[in-house]
Amino acid sequence: MITPRRFLPSISSLRALEALDRLGSASAVAEELSLTQSAVSRQLQALETQMGAVLVDRGHKRLTLTPAARDYAAEIRQALTQITNASLRLQVAPMSGTLNLAILPTFGMRWLMPRLPEFARLHPEVTLNMATRLVPFNFATEPFDAALHFGSGDWPGTDKLLLKHEHVLAVAAPSLLTRGRPGDPRALLRMPLLHIQTRPRAWSDWFAAQDIRLTQPIPGMIYDQYSTITQAALHGLGVALMPDYLVEQDVATGRLIPVYGPAVETPGAYYLVWPTAKSQDPSVAAFREWLSTQAEPEDPLPR
Repeated sequence: MITPRRFLPSISSLRALEALDRLGSASAVAEELSLTQSAVSRQLQALETQMGAVLVDRGHKRLTLTPAARDYAAEIRQALTQITNASLRLQVAPMSGTLNLAILPTFGMRWLMPRLPEFARLHPEVTLNMATRLVPFNFATEPFDAALHFGSGDWPGTDKLLLKHEHVLAVAAPSLLTRGRPGDPRALLRMPLLHIQTRPRAWSDWFAAQDIRLTQPIPGMIYDQYSTITQAALHGLGVALMPDYLVEQDVATGRLIPVYGPAVETPGAYYLVWPTAKSQDPSVAAFREWLSTQAEPEDPLPR
């Protein structure tokens, strides 16, 4: 079935509408699209004519979208993003395999990077592009073919490969433990505790593993990345709950000291996740099959 022309507006007109919704002024749209304000106005008028609907309120010396136009802009934004991403992938590597991968910054640098030379050697035909994302996202609106992420692996519309369970260790600088390590985990509640933004229940789960059920929120400073929370712990700002593989060297050298007990397994794990629709993509398949050889039980590597 061929879609009627009136339902296929020009990309230029749609971009102008989407940008006006996002930026809020015709001057800002003109600057982003490298057009004059009059050209932006003409694009919007052409769209109104084609759609047979009023999309722009012009009564207050500035262009604003009608409520219906704002809803329309929100719907077409995803489609414009998909067109842009597909075009970029075609232009960047039209003759070879490309894998656009989202990674968690710390896990990607400390766990994945030491292993990648082998993948590059085995699959020189695959160009691997990486960017960091701290939280899960919608594959439909981001330019990624797969992601390394932490959680339960239950993204809708995706398949997954378990890479590594996480075990966390409560650590602190020696300057914070001048009286020695506490013999009771409840003593940690009287110490400054450091929190990681992506694991809001980390300390609650840790105390639960010690048979301590808490009913009140746990106070403390919050950090968005493990690199910053590690520095906070090293400078004696508090006790941090860290993945054991990240603090091996600092513990071995005495810069950080385990405060109480052995490492505890967390409810989540690290996964490779990819959209089900991309399961047969050659680059995704090659990366998935290779990464399965690196998953638990993992080979020891220097970190």
